[in-house]
Amino acid sequence: MLHQIIDRRLAGKNKSIANRERFLRRFKGHIQRSVADAVRDRSITDLDKSKSISIPRKDVSEPFFHHGKGGRREAVHPGNEDYLQGDRIPRQGGGGGEGGSSASNEGEGQDDFTFELTREEFMNYFFEDLELPRLVETNLLAVPSWKNMRAGYSVDGSPTNIDIVRSLRSSLGRRIALGSPLQRQLDDAEEQLLLLKRKPEEHRADIKLLEEEIKQLKARILRIPFIDPFDLRYVNRVRQPQPSSRAVMFCVMDVSGSMDEQRKDLSKRFFILLYLFLTRNYEHIEVVFIRHHTRADEVDENTFFHSQESGGTVVSSALELMHDIIAKRYSPSEWNIYGAQASDGDNWNDDSPKCRELLENAILPLTRYFAYIQVAEPEQNLWTEYMQLIDTHPHFAMKKVQSAAEIYPVFRELFEKQVHA
Repeated sequence: MLHQIIDRRLAGKNKSIANRERFLRRFKGHIQRSVADAVRDRSITDLDKSKSISIPRKDVSEPFFHHGKGGRREAVHPGNEDYLQGDRIPRQGGGGGEGGSSASNEGEGQDDFTFELTREEFMNYFFEDLELPRLVETNLLAVPSWKNMRAGYSVDGSPTNIDIVRSLRSSLGRRIALGSPLQRQLDDAEEQLLLLKRKPEEHRADIKLLEEEIKQLKARILRIPFIDPFDLRYVNRVRQPQPSSRAVMFCVMDVSGSMDEQRKDLSKRFFILLYLFLTRNYEHIEVVFIRHHTRADEVDENTFFHSQESGGTVVSSALELMHDIIAKRYSPSEWNIYGAQASDGDNWNDDSPKCRELLENAILPLTRYFAYIQVAEPEQNLWTEYMQLIDTHPHFAMKKVQSAAEIYPVFRELFEKQVHA
């Protein structure tokens, strides 16, 4: 009896996903350069779209070994009218290969290999070498996060967790254990039958009994099922609590009257990029949005990015609000606290020293990292005050951004992965 197992599980849409992943690993350098080039040509709102990647054809070809003829050989191919044996053939001129800006009637070449990066793949490469600096594991959440971990195999479970190889191995062992004694009896009986058949007239009754016994043994062997519910093995999974690195990011944006539309737009682009990075790469992270002019307010995401409110400038109001929120909701012993501030640096003169003191004595001791970007070129009084903190606080960074093209490079510089010795 012939037994067959047919795997009717639905295949994924992308049937060559393993080959695609190997391809992406092999050409990682080319893809990262193409993603970096794409960033320069895109607006922040278009970052999470797919991207076509081109790789030179010569870099796609694989090297291979083959048997050569060996030795030194000289030959003149048939049909040749221009050269004699011993002539040197000059190298052919340009016109072939990598394409060009002008037409040519000479040479030949091959197109580059082009393929499409999915939205998910593009974003993975986009944020691959970025991280929140100095992130450490904190206490477990009040409602702990759980992760399903493999814990060997079990004899019961969901059909989706069946381990086919283990099940077939168990089936084979059972069939060997049950069938081997019967097979030995069958072999002995067939061997004895052959001996008796040499003198059939003398052992007619015994032959008949042996044939009946052989028939029954074969039937018993065939009744052993190919696979039995007893054989099924399931991947066992257990839920284990996971230590969670809880983090909160404070986004502080200046919306005072000195922040014209261009400067506000630069600030919003920076925070959109930061928000996209945080929500994509960190499962347990909270984002607190603070807008300020003469008064600071905690707002929701929509208000933070789209409100048109404006006014005078008192930057310290935002830092005081940030400190109050930390004290009420985010204990430094349980949270990794980060801050990012965007401003044009123009502040009320008497308020800038207060901002430096607040940052140095109240904010920086509680935070893992604090980044300040100034969306204006002149060194305003706030920039001058903050510069006094650079040498003494390694987890404080400040940069200038003057155009949209500078946002991504500055962002990468602020949040690039640290190389640990």
